[in-house]
Amino acid sequence: MMAGGHHYYERHFRRQAIKLLPGEYLAVRPGALLVTVLGSCVAVCLRDPAAGVSGMNHFMLPRRRETGADDGVSARFGVHAMELLINDMLKLGAERSRLEAKVFGAGAVLAGMERLAVGEMNARFVRDYLACEGIALAAEDLLGDTARKVYFFTSNGKVMVKRLLPERLSTVFSEEERYRNALDQAGDGGAVELFVD
Repeated sequence: MMAGGHHYYERHFRRQAIKLLPGEYLAVRPGALLVTVLGSCVAVCLRDPAAGVSGMNHFMLPRRRETGADDGVSARFGVHAMELLINDMLKLGAERSRLEAKVFGAGAVLAGMERLAVGEMNARFVRDYLACEGIALAAEDLLGDTARKVYFFTSNGKVMVKRLLPERLSTVFSEEERYRNALDQAGDGGAVELFVD
């Protein structure tokens, strides 16, 4: 699913922003502020600085099944979220050889998720994918036990990450739980600036 319609006013930066939810991705030209909130999910911020084209995705799992099957083309799964985002960026004039990535998330923030190691699977997947595709990894903030709010300024490629304090995590927990339940029912299943709110 491509993001759209999640426009809102970001009070902290006093500007319009676009929020991406799990399973969404968006390729844009310079000027947009892309925002997402991550627990065990991963967001990849991609940029072709020469073309001025950027994009972000937000995926929950590396692939549909741990058996390695990639049936179904859903941006909820990293293997598809990456290709869908890259293809949309290419349509806007980006070149795959110039892409740079900054990656975030994969935190162990949900009770019981340590056993499943979802964050570790996501982190391993995104690192392997970028290495295999020859996409430069400019920065990362992966793993750990905190949720993150990611702000991607597409005008210059800057990313700011806000670490969410435990008392602010209930929203992240409920969003990821709601998303995980929806997956079950559907059967598909650089420099980084950190600050704490």
